[in-house]
Amino acid sequence: MKKLAFAALAIVATATFAQDIDERKILSLNEMQRHHILTEMRALLLGTQQILQAITEDDMLAVARHARMLGTEMAHSGENHLRSVLPKDFMQLGISVHKSFDQIAADAETLKDTKHTLTQLSMTLQTCVACHAAYQIRTTDLPAEAQPVHHDHH
Repeated sequence: MKKLAFAALAIVATATFAQDIDERKILSLNEMQRHHILTEMRALLLGTQQILQAITEDDMLAVARHARMLGTEMAHSGENHLRSVLPKDFMQLGISVHKSFDQIAADAETLKDTKHTLTQLSMTLQTCVACHAAYQIRTTDLPAEAQPVHHDHH
């Protein structure tokens, strides 16, 4: 009986391990590039929390202010060095998130409808979730100028 239990446990452990294999696309970045992307992601997370806090306080001007800081103006802050190393579809997901925050800001100012803003925020976060499900970052020891250039334009 113990052998059967051990065999069952071994099968479950193997199946669990097989499910844990990370099949997301790898983004090979140097430490500076990784730092830039992770810093931006943390800013997006903080800004989202600030938007939610402002919604709880019915402060739609603050919602608009926080959302605008996460919009397309944020996207242009020093990302040119990443365009050659990141896949086009990754960049498009990022730009769509920034455009969503621009729209959240505009609608918060004009509509002042918290439920509408929450719906927009939920849809924006779905894009974040999809991106995190599709990609992983791995660092390389190569300096930025020695990184391979992505020419993957599908």
